Amino acid sequence: MLEEIFKEVYAKFKLNFYLGIFDRVHERVGSLSATEAFAAEVIYTLREPTIREFAECIGISQPNATYKVNSLISKGYIEKKNSDSDKREYHLKVTKKFLDYYNINNEYIKVVMDRIRKRFTPEQAKQFEDMLRIISRELMPETANCMIA
Repeated sequence: MLEEIFKEVYAKFKLNFYLGIFDRVHERVGSLSATEAFAAEVIYTLREPTIREFAECIGISQPNATYKVNSLISKGYIEKKNSDSDKREYHLKVTKKFLDYYNINNEYIKVVMDRIRKRFTPEQAKQFEDMLRIISRELMPETANCMIA
């Protein structure tokens, strides 16, 4: 039962995100393909990775990653930022255009979190927060090589 209810909650978050994408992004010049949307989301999640870090995380070659990055740059969803420590290296940073697009997801998360705070006691909400922290930091090691602190 735990698996089924978790899949249901996860599916609802994804569905809300995809519905928002389809509502805001239409087939026109400069819009994101599904692959580009996922690539941009990975870059955002990695918090300003290098192209090498992005390529390694999603398991593609660096030239393939460069191609995807250049497409996202040309459409205005990410930009290159010079590294503070090594000016020859640059990091990938999402733009305001991406953040406006990505807020589809963040807005819904905020709505659900507000509902949780209203529905449950502060102690229950804190316990849920603690459980989510443990799930994220201890029970999901498969994504550890992609997460940049």
